Amino acid sequence: MNLLNRIICKRISSGVLAMAVAMDTTAQSAPSKQPLSDLAWLTARAQIEDMLVDYYALFASRTHSDFGSYYADDGVLDVNGIVRRGKEPINALYAGINEGGKIHVLITNLKIVVESGGSASADLIWTEVNSESHSATPHITEQGREHDDLTKRDGRWYFAKRVVTNDGGLPAALEKGYKER
Repeated sequence: MNLLNRIICKRISSGVLAMAVAMDTTAQSAPSKQPLSDLAWLTARAQIEDMLVDYYALFASRTHSDFGSYYADDGVLDVNGIVRRGKEPINALYAGINEGGKIHVLITNLKIVVESGGSASADLIWTEVNSESHSATPHITEQGREHDDLTKRDGRWYFAKRVVTNDGGLPAALEKGYKER
C-alpha cells in the first residue's frame, strides 16, 4: 500500500476508501506519456470533472451564459459538424440555440484520461432534460456523446477541442450542418 493510500485510510470512512482505491487503480491503468503521482492524477481528474459539471450547469440559464470562458483562446467547438473557433464565435453559436423551460444536463459514462504536461481528454454521454415548469413532468429533449481534448493553462483546465454529436433530439438550429459520426 503506497503512502497516499495509508493517509486516506486514516482519514476517511471505509465506503469512501473503497472508491478512492478504485480510482487509484484506474489512475495506474490509464494511459499517459509519463505517469503522474496518484495525488496529482486524482487532483487533475477532480478539477476536470468539476469543470465539466460547471460548464453543463450553464445550460439552465443559456441566454445569460459565457460558454466561451471554458475554452482556450484558440479553442474549437465542433457540434455535429458546425465548427467554431474562439470564445466569441462559440458564445454566438450557443446564443442561436434558444429553448424555453428549465434545462438540466445529466453527464454519464465519464472517462477522463490525464496526461503529464497539462493535457487530458474526456469522453461522456450527455442527456438534456427539460421542465416547462416546476409542476410539469420533465422530459428528455436531447441526448448525445462528446469527446474533449483539454489543456491546463495558468492552473485552470480549458477545452482545447470539443466534439459533440447528437444521437437524438437535434435542435432545428443545428440540423443544417449535422454530420453523423
